[in-house]
Amino acid sequence: MEAKKRIDAIDAARGLALVLMVIHHLLIDLVNLCGAPMWIFSNPVFDVLHYIFAGLFIFLAGLCCRFSHSNLRRGVICFALAMVITVVSSLPIINDPIRFGVLHLLGFAMVFFALTRKAWDAIPRKAAPVFYIAMTVLSAVLVAHTSIGPAARWLFPFGWTYKGFYTADWFPIFPWIFVFLFGTWAGLYVVERRLPERFYTFTCPILPQIGRRSLLIYILHQPILYGVIYLVKFIFKI
Repeated sequence: MEAKKRIDAIDAARGLALVLMVIHHLLIDLVNLCGAPMWIFSNPVFDVLHYIFAGLFIFLAGLCCRFSHSNLRRGVICFALAMVITVVSSLPIINDPIRFGVLHLLGFAMVFFALTRKAWDAIPRKAAPVFYIAMTVLSAVLVAHTSIGPAARWLFPFGWTYKGFYTADWFPIFPWIFVFLFGTWAGLYVVERRLPERFYTFTCPILPQIGRRSLLIYILHQPILYGVIYLVKFIFKI
């Protein structure tokens, strides 16, 4: 979103999703690096929240595409950064590869939307949310109940895995692309200022500032968390 068009409500929602994501990653880091009990990361509450804040983050990324005239360029840059993360996370010193995480998905989705925008805009507006929700559910069921052979291992970005597949972060194209596209539908109403005026005048502290720096925070938060944890372990001889 351009600076002159910033809407605090959107930035605050994205900031909240980002804060929850950082907390989520901090918990798994404590499990992996400090031997904390697995239940602090994997439990009924966080297992549900994980998909809620991730879905919100992806939805908002789609919504914000309606404010940009350079989604193709943004998508290419985003995907290139994601591939750098893949390379770095696969280094022996880290050995926790991210093969198709949320940044890969968002980069792909921006490029995909930029190239196919007219097709999605042709869907009647009243029918679009029903279509996107239905496709999210159907594609999730499809990838969950079908399997692939060793020869089709390259399909993991689309949601199909194989025996031995591992990635530290995984947001496959199906079903998440439809959550992103759902966001592009909602973005039309935001751009046209068809929501209550309170939505456009809403303000709150801190969260909007976090949301406006989401890409930088996403890239840097794990190295910072790793550094802080290792520093604490060194100081206190944990």
